[in-house]
Amino acid sequence: MLNIFKREKKIELFAPVSGTFVALTAVPDKVFASGMMGKGIAVNPTSDMVVAPCVGKITLLPDSKHAFGMKTANGAEILVHIGLDTVNLKGEGFEAMTQAGTKVEAGTPIIKFDRELIEQKGYPLITMLLVTNSSDFEVDVSEITEVTAGKTSVVTVTK
Repeated sequence: MLNIFKREKKIELFAPVSGTFVALTAVPDKVFASGMMGKGIAVNPTSDMVVAPCVGKITLLPDSKHAFGMKTANGAEILVHIGLDTVNLKGEGFEAMTQAGTKVEAGTPIIKFDRELIEQKGYPLITMLLVTNSSDFEVDVSEITEVTAGKTSVVTVTK
């Protein structure tokens, strides 16, 4: 039977931070690179502000402030994770610009980080944008060399 009345629910995700695009498979961490945490992209940041990649609700913003989770209108669960092993900093070098439960627009500042401090402590700042429930969606990744936070479309999520 034709599903002519069924509408696709498509959500566009924008770069969470400005920088250089990195394929998820190239991230130097097996958990992220394998797609175990979901499909998505990574960015080597050139800025220190991480923004919401889409319209949605902040569902998670841990005390360590190294990551945040969101839920979109079509049910996609988004995780933005700043750096590798940065949870070990216990919040040092990170400043939350909002809180869990907040509804945000694409480009809304979420976390500011101190590049110099985090890099001096030896943590890579590569930042991942993941659809953690990607098995429930069609996830299309655009490979673009340079991305601008909140402006460059990098992933399309369709229900």
